[in-house]
Amino acid sequence: MPVELKVPSVGESVTEVEIGEWLKEEGDEVKEGDELVMLDSAKATMAVYSPVSGVISKILVTNGEPAAIGDTIAQLEEGASAKKTENKSTASPGKEAEPPRKEQEGHVKKDDLPVNDKENPRVMPAAARVLAENNLGANAVEATGPGGRVLKEDVQRHLDEPKSNGASPQPPTPDSQRPAEADEEIVRMSLLRHTIGQTLVQAQQTAALLTTFNEIDMTAVMALRKQYQEEFVKKNEIKLGFMSFFTKAVVEALKAFPAVNAEVRERNIVYRNHYDIGVAIGSGKGLVVPVIRRAERLSFAEIEQAITDYAKKVKENKIAPDDLSGGTFTITNGGIYGSLLSTPIVNPPQSGILGMHSIQDRPMAINGEVVIRPMMYVALTYDHRIVDGREAVSFLVKIKQCIEDPARMLLEV
Repeated sequence: MPVELKVPSVGESVTEVEIGEWLKEEGDEVKEGDELVMLDSAKATMAVYSPVSGVISKILVTNGEPAAIGDTIAQLEEGASAKKTENKSTASPGKEAEPPRKEQEGHVKKDDLPVNDKENPRVMPAAARVLAENNLGANAVEATGPGGRVLKEDVQRHLDEPKSNGASPQPPTPDSQRPAEADEEIVRMSLLRHTIGQTLVQAQQTAALLTTFNEIDMTAVMALRKQYQEEFVKKNEIKLGFMSFFTKAVVEALKAFPAVNAEVRERNIVYRNHYDIGVAIGSGKGLVVPVIRRAERLSFAEIEQAITDYAKKVKENKIAPDDLSGGTFTITNGGIYGSLLSTPIVNPPQSGILGMHSIQDRPMAINGEVVIRPMMYVALTYDHRIVDGREAVSFLVKIKQCIEDPARMLLEV
């Protein structure tokens, strides 16, 4: 009896996902625990693992198609082994060897495709169909998929490339023109990016967002990192970065100005007495914001470790919906991409977000003298419905004080 591969629950309130990419094909042999398919949800991208050892007998929902939680997206034969087609060199006298039977319509095996040499790269089902339709070998296409797999996009890109076959070009006739290159390329928006867009539009439409700015002298923090980096790494096996300093500074500022850590809930203001800080991390499919829980209780090393672990999970598409929920405030660092100044958008239902930016050496007037200092612009976007301008400005000043004089964070002054 076939074993059904179903869409698992991917988080509260999520009812639908999209098939991001199948990592295995029909007929592939798999082991229990192997990654089979990547699912894109409104909150994250996650892998679905094989519940048994056996063979994928049928893929029911292909790349890019939607599926509801609990839907069956594939069937597996438990305990089965992959069947390999052998080309026999001999046949019965007077009879020709029968050609291999074609798979059911819409599914083509990679073994049936012509190849250019002994190499036979893995071919995804959608790519296999396009290869067969154009009588192409898999080796003619540059593979860009995971593990060297050939994707449908790879085949299409190969077909779109201009071909050179050595024939003399024909002179154009008066009525002919050179074929114009495509002016547009239509790519379906991932469910994650679509949801991010809706959330940001909702924030702008429902909240009274305003941004205030300040600048921070990074001299003290940079000196501390240089002085203690070696000992810090030796003790904690992780580098001391800027994010732990800013996370600590944000916690102190939120304690001093609790409205920035609050949220509007109908006619009520909900003040939170805990500090779950979201840290924005870029992924190939959009920005995700995993949450550092109870940041007020964590050391510098624990904060750095949490950020490193989240970055690894995002890179490997293993971030879980629970990792992204429940934040009370967010920090985003556009400086890693070279941003000098920006106005970040609040992540609802939060009421504030801090934007960090590039560190630049700039001339500053200090004690009547012009000196060069490493400076960073910071921005606070806040919900003006519950955060007054005075509080917002004072919030940034508090962060500036903590970063320029880190001892304040130890003494909580």
